[in-house]
Amino acid sequence: MNAGELVDRSFVAASTAVDREWAWGGSRGAEIRICVIDSGVTPDHPEIGPLEGSYAVERVEQDAADDGRPSYRIVPDDEGDAAGHGTACAAIIRRIAPDVSLTSVRILGPRLAGDGNALLAALRWAVAERFHVVNLSLSSRKGDFKASLHDIADEAYFNRVAIVASAHNSPVQSYPWIFPSVISVGSHEIADPERIEVSPQPPVEFFAAGVGIEVPWVGGGRSFLSGNSFATPHVTGFVARILGKHPHLPVSEVKHVLASLADNFTNASDPARALAPVIASAAPGPPDVSAPPDVSAVPVSSATSAPSAEGAGHDEPGT
Repeated sequence: MNAGELVDRSFVAASTAVDREWAWGGSRGAEIRICVIDSGVTPDHPEIGPLEGSYAVERVEQDAADDGRPSYRIVPDDEGDAAGHGTACAAIIRRIAPDVSLTSVRILGPRLAGDGNALLAALRWAVAERFHVVNLSLSSRKGDFKASLHDIADEAYFNRVAIVASAHNSPVQSYPWIFPSVISVGSHEIADPERIEVSPQPPVEFFAAGVGIEVPWVGGGRSFLSGNSFATPHVTGFVARILGKHPHLPVSEVKHVLASLADNFTNASDPARALAPVIASAAPGPPDVSAPPDVSAVPVSSATSAPSAEGAGHDEPGT
């Protein structure tokens, strides 16, 4: 696009008052494609339904250059979810946006750990496939992956692929949630799945329900879990609703809409109120993906979590 070109008003949210009716009234996320990069998703789960696709990242011992370095490829997957984390996240997305199309890419194993290179491969594939939203309830603490993750996140941002990523439950440095090009999510402890809060102190940008969330778990059971991993799919669902009604919005405008809908706004003259807590760092972190086994996604028991003012707490799997 060049300076002076006309822009259709559907590409921005600033041309009208932004409230929930405008943002997603009547939208259930129809025609929005979401990629869940996680531990896999149980196929045809009654709370999730059929998947558009189910894939895994497979390591190839030598790449085409025959230089001895491993490479990775996306292959069809029929193993489902051995850990439960991905199924739980997919079920939350489906509750918020029932009509979305879900695709699973498995990069985490039974212990919710994985390879950072697999995360890179999965994200590159998701961006190339132009999914509307990528749910990433995990992160990597490996600095070696920071630059590559940053480049992929920027590519996604400029191609209207919204990456919604969990902040770490512990006050540690991890990626890609900390990048401005992604939509970063922490947890509040209010039992309202529709409540979204905007953070006055980024890098965590938004807070959603993430304490004591009832989710389906492995073996057909159910569990009540806490952590940023489970707040993230709530926001993914909100983004799907917005894009279902306003498909032309870029990621920057989606962030603007989410912030406009926040439930924690106050006036300067109002009494001061406490900031929304996130999951305490005393609990295990979310999956964290890096070089084996640097990616992980560990659920946190709601019985032991305590409020924390730390905005960088995580509940993602590690890579």
